[in-house]
Amino acid sequence: MPRIINVLAFENVQVLDVTGPLQVFASANDLARQRGLPLPYAVSVITAQAEPVMTSAGLALLAEPLPANDTPCDTLVIAGGWGVYGAAEDPALVQWVREKARHTRRMASVCTGAFLLAASGLLDGCRVATHWTRCEELARKFPALTVEANPIFIQQGTVWTSAGVTAGIDLCLALLEEDLGRAFALEVARHLVVFLKRPGGQAQFSVTLALQKSDSRFAELHAWIAEHLTLDLNIATLAAQAGMSERSFVRHYRAETGQTPARAVELLRIESARRQLADSTTSIKRIALQCGFGCEETLRRSFLRALSVTPQAYRERFSALQ
Repeated sequence: MPRIINVLAFENVQVLDVTGPLQVFASANDLARQRGLPLPYAVSVITAQAEPVMTSAGLALLAEPLPANDTPCDTLVIAGGWGVYGAAEDPALVQWVREKARHTRRMASVCTGAFLLAASGLLDGCRVATHWTRCEELARKFPALTVEANPIFIQQGTVWTSAGVTAGIDLCLALLEEDLGRAFALEVARHLVVFLKRPGGQAQFSVTLALQKSDSRFAELHAWIAEHLTLDLNIATLAAQAGMSERSFVRHYRAETGQTPARAVELLRIESARRQLADSTTSIKRIALQCGFGCEETLRRSFLRALSVTPQAYRERFSALQ
C-alpha cells in the first residue's frame, strides 16, 4: 500500500511550502511508475476550509477536507506562510493536529508551519528549525522549544521541522531517503535538478548575506578580508584596515554585525572554502591553505563546527563537477 502523505494548507499559505513537498513525493511516484514499480506515495493537500485555499502568491489551490483525525496517515506536512498565525489560533485545527499525531507515523513542518505544530504542543522539549526571520518570535511564543536559527532542518524522533521555503524540499528529500533509500532519493533529486539534500546542519543563508544585514559601514572591510584570507587577520590588522582603534573596532563591529571579528573571519573563510569545494577539483589541503586555515585539520574542525559536515562530505554532496 502506498504511504499516505497529507500536506496541510490554509488561507494565505506560502505556495512553495505546499508545492515543494508535493513535487518531491510526486516525482518519487513518477520514477516508480517509469520502473514499473508500485507507487510509494498517495499524496493530497488538505485544509480545514470549505473554499479553495488562496496562497500568499495569489494562486488558488483545490484541497480536500480534513480527514477524520483517527484516519491512519504516514506523514503529515504542515506548510508555512503568513496565514499560519490565524491557523495556530484556530482551536479546532490545533486540536485536530494534536489528535492526528496519534495516528500519524511522522509529523513535519515547513518554514513557519512550526508555529501551528508548536501550538499543538507536539514540539515541547524539541530542538526546532523555522525561517531564520521568525526564530526569535517562535522562541518567545513557545518557551518550551529550543529554537535554532542555523539548521536547514532538524529531526527529533518522528518530528521534523525545516527552515524557510526551499528547505522544505530538502526536508522531504530526507524523508524520502529514510523511506526508500539514498539511491532512490538521489534519482528524485536529479529529476528535480537539486542536490540530494543539504545536510540538516547546513546554514540557512550565506555568511556574506548575514553580514550585509547591517549597514555598509564594514562592507569595504569584508571585501578586503575576502581578498586577503591567507593573511593573519587579527584584531590589530582588521582595526587598522577599518581605520579604528582596536577597542572601538571590536565594540562597533559586534554591535553592527552580531559577530566577533574572529568569528566573521572564520565564517568568510568557510564560505570561500565551500565555493572551492563545489566548483573545483583542488585538493582539500590546498583549499585549506588558500582560505587561510593553515592546515586541513583546522579546516575540518571549522566545517564540523559551522556546518556539521566534513569538507570531504561537503564536496561529495555539492560538487558541480561530479
